[in-house]
Amino acid sequence: MNKYLNILTGISAMLMLSLSASAQIGQPYIHDPSTIMECGGKYYTYGTGGGGLVSDDGWTWNTGAVRPGGGAAPDAIKIGNRYLIVYGNSGGGLNGGHNAHIFSMWNNTLDSSAPDFKFSEPVEVAASDGMEDNDAIDPGLMLDPSTGRLWMSYGTYFGNIRVVELDPKTGQRVEGNKPVDIAIDCEATDLIYRDGWYYLLGTHGTCCDGVNSTYNIVVGRSRNVTGPYLDNVGRDMFHGGGRMVISAGNRAVGPGHFGREIIDEGVERMSCHYEADFNRSGRSVLTVHPLLWKNGWPYAGEQFKEGTYAIISERRGYALELAVDFVRMQQKMHRFWQIDPKEPVESLPEQQLSEVIQTWPKGNIDARIGDYMFRPNQLWTITAVPEAGGYLGAPYYKIIIKGTNRALTATADAEVSTVPEFTGAEEQLWRIEQLTDGTYRIMPKVIPGKQGLNTHFVLYSAADSTPTLAEYDFNSDNSKWNFK
Repeated sequence: MNKYLNILTGISAMLMLSLSASAQIGQPYIHDPSTIMECGGKYYTYGTGGGGLVSDDGWTWNTGAVRPGGGAAPDAIKIGNRYLIVYGNSGGGLNGGHNAHIFSMWNNTLDSSAPDFKFSEPVEVAASDGMEDNDAIDPGLMLDPSTGRLWMSYGTYFGNIRVVELDPKTGQRVEGNKPVDIAIDCEATDLIYRDGWYYLLGTHGTCCDGVNSTYNIVVGRSRNVTGPYLDNVGRDMFHGGGRMVISAGNRAVGPGHFGREIIDEGVERMSCHYEADFNRSGRSVLTVHPLLWKNGWPYAGEQFKEGTYAIISERRGYALELAVDFVRMQQKMHRFWQIDPKEPVESLPEQQLSEVIQTWPKGNIDARIGDYMFRPNQLWTITAVPEAGGYLGAPYYKIIIKGTNRALTATADAEVSTVPEFTGAEEQLWRIEQLTDGTYRIMPKVIPGKQGLNTHFVLYSAADSTPTLAEYDFNSDNSKWNFK
């Protein structure tokens, strides 16, 4: 009996480790999440039914966000120092009809414990009568950075998707503004603006059917906010077009309700829910992915996967390594002019850690950048440290030489070194973020002697052979790394 109990305990532990490295932890259970908002150092998202989730770091989520009004599929946006919330009331086939209303309301803060936490009275900004070709539900907000105008898209499979202009000062509908039909065959839309293009993200497929939900997120783009929105092969979203952004994956199905979060230049996230997470009893859960861009089109990046890698500088393709002496491998030389084609070939073993580790210094060892040759001093095992918390969309990681406990660490003089043992010290924890171009930035949680979390200094290739810590610059390959 104890034998089987131990086996089950081991399986449970492995599952939790897997969850900690690939999906939000805590209680991230939500349906139809709004775009994630940061307020007072915490993160908030609201869902259908009222309320929502709150997180201290963007990685561990729990209930606690407060939103009156109930209803369905809210969205949120920060304008100035205030937060505007929109949500649908009825519609969506609820109570058997599509007579629906969308309301907006303001708050100075999202922290329900703050003294000035108080939502304004809701104001209707869109409606449908149940007979027309629209269902006023599932709103999405965009403040156009090029014009300062505020737009809201809305609608479901029952008819057309529409866009209407709101007043960014009041949150009310611009007087006399009439909605414009821009898409069909999707719901839970959101608008974003980037580099002169407006993008319409729509949720396609079926929802609310657990593990059988077919939700996915598609996109079209236009030079005008009112369309037409065409996909990558020229199909109009008003005729069913849309390029795939994210579909089922990582044992979860039904991604829907897109939200975009800009963290830094070249560092973006997309949030949504999965209708059913197979690792969590098929529950609907919040997920956060890197948001990547290729040839002007957005797509979901992959969560960083634990494993053993070479860490390769984008600057020249050299590898991060321990600064130790090169140990030659013994071999039978085959000069090209001496090869006997009839002689059998054999597979040669790679250099092993046991063959070189005794030549390494016992204390701290500096890091450098060198030619990649898959040697033991160039192979790093990267593992999530769930007890250390995380940041928006991912946990902190430890980076150690494969087969050892020797850990990459930030030093007080903003350099990088390795220490013989990983202790869990904050300077040994690393933030690994996929950038919009698919490369990564690697950032220590703290730099010793500097107050607070580090949000600016990254692992940096100062030259072909010199790693250091320096200010992040998306426009410089020195700030970027790949994993091989």
